[in-house]
Amino acid sequence: MITALQLRAARAMLGIDQRQLAALAGVSLPTVQRMEAAPCAVHSVSGTLAKVVGALDTAGIELIGNDQPSRGRGRGVRLKAATDA
Repeated sequence: MITALQLRAARAMLGIDQRQLAALAGVSLPTVQRMEAAPCAVHSVSGTLAKVVGALDTAGIELIGNDQPSRGRGRGVRLKAATDA
């Protein structure tokens, strides 16, 4: 699962805009825009989502889910778990 926030952060880390991500993934610009507008988890046709995730992976982005360790080395971003204050 990928969230809209992860998708936007991944793009920011790569320094690319939505149009460039769409081109890298072979999907339409409106598709990327809809994915990034999702309230939390991105819901899309699995093949389309796989294209976007694959393009990010090829570009050097590792998507990390909750409670998952990183597979490799390098820089990254992870949100801290929410605390019950």
